[in-house]
Amino acid sequence: MSYQKETYVRIKAEFSKKYLEAQRRAQMRRAELHAQLPEVAELDRRLSMTGMEIMDALTSGGNTEAKLAEVKVRNEQLQRERAKILRANGYDENYSDVHYECEKCGDSGYLEHGMCDCMKRALTEAGYEASGLGGLIRTQSFENFSLDYYTSTVESRERIERSVLSLRRFAEQFEEDTYKNFLLVGGTGLGKTHLSTAMAKTIIDRGHDVLYVTALGMLGDFEAKRFGDGVGVRNDPMRYTDAQVLIIDDLGTEVNNQFTTACLYDVINHRINQRKTTVINTNLSVRDIEARYGERIASRILGEYVPILFEGKDVRRQKIFGKKK
Repeated sequence: MSYQKETYVRIKAEFSKKYLEAQRRAQMRRAELHAQLPEVAELDRRLSMTGMEIMDALTSGGNTEAKLAEVKVRNEQLQRERAKILRANGYDENYSDVHYECEKCGDSGYLEHGMCDCMKRALTEAGYEASGLGGLIRTQSFENFSLDYYTSTVESRERIERSVLSLRRFAEQFEEDTYKNFLLVGGTGLGKTHLSTAMAKTIIDRGHDVLYVTALGMLGDFEAKRFGDGVGVRNDPMRYTDAQVLIIDDLGTEVNNQFTTACLYDVINHRINQRKTTVINTNLSVRDIEARYGERIASRILGEYVPILFEGKDVRRQKIFGKKK
């Protein structure tokens, strides 16, 4: 797994904070009991001697097993007496225990064999948040991508079916060293955003770093960083080259000038050289890409990206007006 470093550090710090807070609350409850019930304080003092008694049994010679059994019996008697006093005074017998959010790992985030499920879930949720996809990532998946809107011809249905299978297989088998780029090409409302969102969700669920951004947003960040005072920058431009997987949506909708074209080239070229996966969604044809961005960008996209063609009628319009409209 290769969670974004900043995300991992933040979540690890949150788990450490939870662990310490659970310990603090338990200490406060224990102090409360000791103040209210001196007899419990005395029992806790005697119970705290158990470790020393065990060590003495192990090192003093003689019948070690018998001594350990005696310590165990005495310890259990003290615990029963303590529980009885707590219940008699209206307290749960586990009142002063440490209560963790995750009892499996004690809020450490780790078990003996590796990372606990609770920490994996926290990192996944943080990955969703850091991806830039917002609520889309919770509503658009491979499971709810319908092929029913691609039935204009047998060929178009088969083509989109193969495309979905290819993108899904790639996402479900993604590993840290996986490298493959995709160019999703087609008109508005044909499912490019849905499928790239589904890819992002699946890859994040596998524990990897994904950044999803519009071309307008990405190049706007470069402009704000270069020509402004940094106000309005959503992502540090370094994220666009460093993210393990970068998904650029709506390429061609941004303001195009010499500076933005240079920035786009730098991102695409750097990611190719570093063998980092990039997915680009665009309404532009291959010819349009070359005319808009020049040969240097077009040649890299054509040479390094697997084209996925989307054809048919606007799915959103079909949902509103019916498939025959």
